[in-house]
Amino acid sequence: MSSTTIQQSPTGELSKGHKKIIFASSLGTVFEWYDFYLYGSLAAIIAKQFFSGVNETTGFIFALLAFAAGFAVRPFGAAFFGSLGDRIGRKYTFLVTIVIMGLSTFIVGILPTYASIGVAAPIILILLRLAQGLKTGR
Repeated sequence: MSSTTIQQSPTGELSKGHKKIIFASSLGTVFEWYDFYLYGSLAAIIAKQFFSGVNETTGFIFALLAFAAGFAVRPFGAAFFGSLGDRIGRKYTFLVTIVIMGLSTFIVGILPTYASIGVAAPIILILLRLAQGLKTGR
């Protein structure tokens, strides 16, 4: 493996390449966390759509537990994607995690509700939240 040394200019300014890396990483992080923000903000609506087989309070608690599931698996994602990044490179790992987050978010957006497919809807939702949490742990 090769190590990368950051060369600063004599004035302490970052190079154009470093600024590009910081911008791309920041944009990716905003994209990743925006999904968590949306889910948390829409938890009451998600509860009605995916956990309508139980009373309203229990459904809301289940929606919040699905939200928490994404955070619970983050350490495992950090270990997995950190190791993967060390082996194949952080750039490629970053791209893989962005694709996983995008696909998971898209599938959640088109996922049929409890009224359409029954108990499969919340199960698929939780699996997608776990995938998003694993990815965010990187």
